[in-house]
Amino acid sequence: MRTKSVKKNKINVITLGCSKNTYDSEVLMGQLKASGKEVVHEQEGNIVVINTCGFIDNAKAESVNTILEYADKKANGIVDKVFVTGCLSERYRPDLEKEIPNVDQYFGTTELPLLLKALGADYKHELLGERLTTTPKNYAYLKIAEGCDRPCSFCAIPLMRGKHVSQPIEKLVKEAEGLAKNGVKELILIAQDLTYYGLDLYKKRNLAELLENLVKVEGIEWIRLHYAFPTGFPMDVLELMRNEPKICNYIDIPLQHISDNILKSMKRGTTKEKTTKLLQEFRKAVPGITIRTTLIVGYPGETQEDFEILREWVQEMKFERLGCFTYSHEENTGAYALVDDVPEEVKKARAAEIMDLQSQISWDLNQEKVGKTFKCVIDRKEGTYFIGRTEFDSPDVDNEVLIDASKYYLKTGDFVTIKIIDATEYDLYGEPA
Repeated sequence: MRTKSVKKNKINVITLGCSKNTYDSEVLMGQLKASGKEVVHEQEGNIVVINTCGFIDNAKAESVNTILEYADKKANGIVDKVFVTGCLSERYRPDLEKEIPNVDQYFGTTELPLLLKALGADYKHELLGERLTTTPKNYAYLKIAEGCDRPCSFCAIPLMRGKHVSQPIEKLVKEAEGLAKNGVKELILIAQDLTYYGLDLYKKRNLAELLENLVKVEGIEWIRLHYAFPTGFPMDVLELMRNEPKICNYIDIPLQHISDNILKSMKRGTTKEKTTKLLQEFRKAVPGITIRTTLIVGYPGETQEDFEILREWVQEMKFERLGCFTYSHEENTGAYALVDDVPEEVKKARAAEIMDLQSQISWDLNQEKVGKTFKCVIDRKEGTYFIGRTEFDSPDVDNEVLIDASKYYLKTGDFVTIKIIDATEYDLYGEPA
């Protein structure tokens, strides 16, 4: 007679890095579940899969620390197996295998079938587009392309993710329909570069046609665009954005810098004049559009004059949303051949100066919203507040709308008309209108 039951494996998937990694983890989890595996996201499990980020120093450090933490747990018998996948593993596998050998196996970004095999599961082609979403039920990321063909000198993404590959429109529509059936109301379109979408498959930039098909999906109320490249942006998308209520008047377009000297060295393929003109066209074509951007300070050779040009331009453009990063010197990128000559404390001071400036801009823009009403989606309840977002805000990175839960009852996932009654730099306070 058996007295001991057979231990059931539970696979814990841990996601580090960007929304593209979130998407990849969801696909992995969907495949595991289809093979009858018990799988959880960032909870307890005796088998651990760490989906790593290898983009810049801070992200690499977080990934390495997480691997070390779980390798240590394995050594102490707290978990049984540890597998590592994602960008860090793609980029530094030989080093990782040498430095952290107490990991069962390392996998790159394109080795999902091999990872599944190691976990005792089969890769099922028929599951194309199906996944276990880890985001709140009302929104999900839709990855429309993988990889990047751009030559930006500071960026290691092509080393980790390869060349640009667009997903066919039919496949993406099918995936969106599946998400909508599961209660998703907002699609956040992601790629390394949305601007390039379709060039490989359709021999033209085809983002507009993709959007025309996605807006027909029943149940989807908002479609949001993330990570567009400024050079060669398909302007027909703007007309669609203006006329189609489902497409949020929002675009995330990382611009990185504006000094012509730095743009040239970064190999961005544009100039200050062209970029400014593009943004003016955005605002003219879609009145009230929210533009989110990210900037890099401390790039090799960035002089005080280059920084002043950037700072004055930020003041002039008044971006609705802006993030600023310090330059990270990444091996095997074009810029690695340059001297990383801006001291770390100068980089940090410049980033802080840009964010202080943005904080004031954001405060001013938010004050203009007080007294106005907006359609908001309710993402979650946190403490004594329901937390919502307007169409001008993406999850995790933008403003949130806080509604007093002791006074009002709202349902997560619902769209509600909210009147803004107060505002800070990065938060809005509202009540149902």
